[in-house]
Amino acid sequence: MIYLDNAATTFPKPQQVIRAMTDALQHFGANPGRGGHQLALQAGRTVEKCREAAASLLGTRPERVVFTRNCTESLNLAIMGTLRKGDEVICSHGEHNAVMRPLERFVSRGEITVKVLRPDARGLLSPDVLRRAITDRTGLVVICHASNVTGVIQPVRELGAICREKAVPLLVDAAQTAGVLDVTLDRLNADMIALPGHKGLLGPHGTGLLALGADMNPEPLILGGTGSASESVRQPELLPDRYESGTMNLPGIAGLLEGIEYVIRQRTDIHRRESMLNDRLRRQLANIRGLRILGDEYAPRVAITSVVPEGGDSAALADALDATGVAVRGGLHCAPAMHSYLGTLKSGAVRFSPGPFTTERDIDDAAALVARLMRR
Repeated sequence: MIYLDNAATTFPKPQQVIRAMTDALQHFGANPGRGGHQLALQAGRTVEKCREAAASLLGTRPERVVFTRNCTESLNLAIMGTLRKGDEVICSHGEHNAVMRPLERFVSRGEITVKVLRPDARGLLSPDVLRRAITDRTGLVVICHASNVTGVIQPVRELGAICREKAVPLLVDAAQTAGVLDVTLDRLNADMIALPGHKGLLGPHGTGLLALGADMNPEPLILGGTGSASESVRQPELLPDRYESGTMNLPGIAGLLEGIEYVIRQRTDIHRRESMLNDRLRRQLANIRGLRILGDEYAPRVAITSVVPEGGDSAALADALDATGVAVRGGLHCAPAMHSYLGTLKSGAVRFSPGPFTTERDIDDAAALVARLMRR
């Protein structure tokens, strides 16, 4: 199988990730922060070591890194915990449903309004457009760092500078950039960054992170036991306990620690290699008649290439590739706003996303299979 669906989750995982998860389950699988015995303490040390590694990656203090189940939960926590009735939210045209559905809940209740920014011809947002859109009612700006459909990278640092100037918090969805690009809070001029553990950080499924800037204290989504302030029925204010009620995903966090350490050592090489593979793929797909490649050719991007076959039957092409041993993602990619902008809401697209363990032969073989299928 040629796996080209790394934008959904990276596969395979580094062997050290797998070993760390197995080791946690076999040797110290107690409940971190929920006991004073040696196994619980060892589990707790693993959690905190991962938190420290993530804090280094994100440019913040460890207590301001929150563990979640996935990027979706991180986005929900940031959005639902920050917005207040009467707020206006500004977001990009390329947001995932993990952003749009929480916003729609508030809109449907008449509690907030949403402005969606339109990009330029290359698919990029203009800082001047954002500046004009911000009003005294703007309570939050949400920007997807890179589209999971076109791979186009937004100028988040420049957009964040406008938000800083206007004293409006910026939430960045780094689902496709964490582990590949620099996603520190200072670099992006961001106040909150949501990211998955299972994509570019090479961790296991069911892991995610939310980085909180110094002034951000959203209301928690889930209340319950934290192992601290147990004498009170009130949720503790202490960070990160305020946001981490219930038993934590110890084996997942143990694996995520190894994934983060792997990425910290090799992030520049990973980005360079994935970009090379993606460019190689785009060149070969561009020579196939009847394929439309989505996104501007010259816009900056991560390693994502989406195509629409002539006639628009993306699902059929994705299924045919699967039958020949190539794993890709067909459909709308949970990003209907982006597909509406691209004019592909009805057809969807076939997404190819190389990863750190993709080979040049994988790329060449996949492109050859697409060419063969398009000739039928």
